[in-house]
Amino acid sequence: MQTLKETKCGQNVTVVKLEGSGAVKRRMMDMGITKGTSIYVRKVAPLGDPVEITIRGYELSLRKHDAENVIVE
Repeated sequence: MQTLKETKCGQNVTVVKLEGSGAVKRRMMDMGITKGTSIYVRKVAPLGDPVEITIRGYELSLRKHDAENVIVE
């Protein structure tokens, strides 16, 4: 398994697990990143920060630090 940060541009992945705790994990879940959700990686900035994804029909940009907490397959 890999993290969302390691996922290449143009790939479709599925969320397996959210790491982290407290407010960070709650914020990610509020944005729609939950177990079993499909994510399409649209763009990755040249230095890897931020990562632009499409999830549940909308576009979302995540910081590299937050993308490391999303385990995908």
